[in-house]
Amino acid sequence: MGVATVVESLENTPEAIGYVIKNYEAVVFSAGSGGKTGHDKTMEIDLDGAIKAINQAEKQGIKRFVMVSASHSDDRSYWGKVDGMKPYYIAKHYADLELKRSALDYTILRPVTLTDDDEAGKVLMTDNPDEVNSKIPRQAVAETVLEVLKNPKTYGKVIEMSKGEHEIPEALAKVCS
Repeated sequence: MGVATVVESLENTPEAIGYVIKNYEAVVFSAGSGGKTGHDKTMEIDLDGAIKAINQAEKQGIKRFVMVSASHSDDRSYWGKVDGMKPYYIAKHYADLELKRSALDYTILRPVTLTDDDEAGKVLMTDNPDEVNSKIPRQAVAETVLEVLKNPKTYGKVIEMSKGEHEIPEALAKVCS
């Protein structure tokens, strides 16, 4: 796709993360510790890693930041409904909160459970987590990231997303109007 990318461990120092992201125009944080790690890794990657990336983006003068978070991250009553996922929601909630407090031009995408479907398909985007359904293809989230990176109307937006009935650009236009 012609997009320059770098790989660095989020377990590394803030300075190491800052070194690899400097001179870029944007940061997309889509990392996660994975469902088979312990709660300690969830805190280290999904929370501390995200905060290190946010802080280093600011320090390096990068203005644009897209966070791939999780649907219902602001709804504490939801966190205990999914067995074993409470630490994940806590991590996502506080990482999102740190991003909102930053001076960055941020967009927070909050997809529901990700699937490995081959195509993005159609989506639903909203600011209300109670309107989303239960699944979305990873491809749809990736394609949405590409759309929001070039769209200043998404700055400061938190977008809940799931599989739906609209093409990505159409859904994004509706939620950003």
